Amino acid sequence: MKRRAFISLLGCTAAAWPLAAGAQQPAMPVIGFLGAGSPGPFAPQVAVFRQGLAEAGYVEGRNVTIEYRWAEGQYDRLPAMAAELVHRQVAAIVTFPIPAAIAAKAATATIPIVFNVAGDPVKLGLVAGLARPGSNATGVNSFLAELGAKQLGLLRELLPTAARIGLLVNPTNANVEGVTKDVTAAAAPLGVQIDVVQASDSREIEAAFATLVGNKTNALLIGSDAFFISRRVQLATLTTRHAIPAVQNLRAFAEVGGLMSYGTSLTEVFRQLGVYTGRILKGAKPADLPVVQSTKFEFVINLPTARALGIEIPPTLLARADEVIE
Repeated sequence: MKRRAFISLLGCTAAAWPLAAGAQQPAMPVIGFLGAGSPGPFAPQVAVFRQGLAEAGYVEGRNVTIEYRWAEGQYDRLPAMAAELVHRQVAAIVTFPIPAAIAAKAATATIPIVFNVAGDPVKLGLVAGLARPGSNATGVNSFLAELGAKQLGLLRELLPTAARIGLLVNPTNANVEGVTKDVTAAAAPLGVQIDVVQASDSREIEAAFATLVGNKTNALLIGSDAFFISRRVQLATLTTRHAIPAVQNLRAFAEVGGLMSYGTSLTEVFRQLGVYTGRILKGAKPADLPVVQSTKFEFVINLPTARALGIEIPPTLLARADEVIE
């Protein structure tokens, strides 16, 4: 080979080295985020999730990509969305709440799933045990579904003479039977009748309130559900319009004008989801990561709403509140 030709070939080979090296670099992992609600209402929680992910060393757009899928309260869309993420071959699927977790679990037995559920993940078939999940799923149990009895007690403390209390549930949610059973059982020794009303869209929420008004319901317990969270403004408005004191599980309900909220702090829940997802991206197996049990709860009271309803909040409730909105 002539010297000039050899030098030319060597130059071309050297120029190709950076391209080859770049091609061998590992691809940026992709996380699938499957939510049953709407992106707007859950934007603060998603931001906290990214914060937890960053604590584990992963920053969206820098060394990890997140693909979001939102069912907008239409739970029947979740199976197709979960299948889409599986087809995309994401590194992990983060789900919220129960319907999303169930859809993801049905879609894959191999891709890691990090869930937030408001119910027993063992009974839901997501894990074999809390200490050792033993499958491709783990996450956080936020206990929201189990708090119905506590919320009922708060309503009764607020209104000692209340004889009829409504329970609003979403019939498409997997926890509806358990919540209804728990609240009804807790109401029996108090001599309280529970009026169960159902809604899975905005029109049905309006119809449910018409039923409550017709039944002369004294107060309302709004069940744990992603759709209800996304419709919290509508719910808060209707409770004030119809003068029905209500409690929901998340502080966001009280922040937009609902009377009271009592439930798990979603800030801590979503931070933990981010941390667990980061650990899985680093090689940890969901089967070996214990399901985290939420321990931080928040009780919030909205005083302007109480005044609008003509209700005086007992000092005992005010003293126990984590926050009183003035």
